[in-house]
Amino acid sequence: MPLTIKMQKLSNLPTPCYAHKGDSGVDLFAAEDSVLEPMERKLIPTGLKLEIPLGYEGQVRPKSGLAIRDGISHANAVGTIDSSYRGEIKVPLINFSNKPYKIEKGKKIGQMIFAKVEEAVFEEVKELS
Repeated sequence: MPLTIKMQKLSNLPTPCYAHKGDSGVDLFAAEDSVLEPMERKLIPTGLKLEIPLGYEGQVRPKSGLAIRDGISHANAVGTIDSSYRGEIKVPLINFSNKPYKIEKGKKIGQMIFAKVEEAVFEEVKELS
């Protein structure tokens, strides 16, 4: 049974979906135009607010094509969206290239996968095995 993610769209961008059967992640799109200068970091809005169920997280990951082709990656490699977060999803892009990179509204800027998480309980002990 698929995981249901409640969504609020703040723009007219496509609804996230899996491009191919068996894909792990759904694409995230830029909700506005921007220019990323060399070595600049910038939060790029996606126009999405999500309600991720308790016990799950959203993991925002870079697109390998952007990294290889254009030198664009995520400033935090993998970003975690907690189930309690209700704000707009924004992607922290960084330009590792030596030329400005134009981000156009609707351009793919990342991908998100959903993963089950467990709540940990810590037990202090004198020795570890």
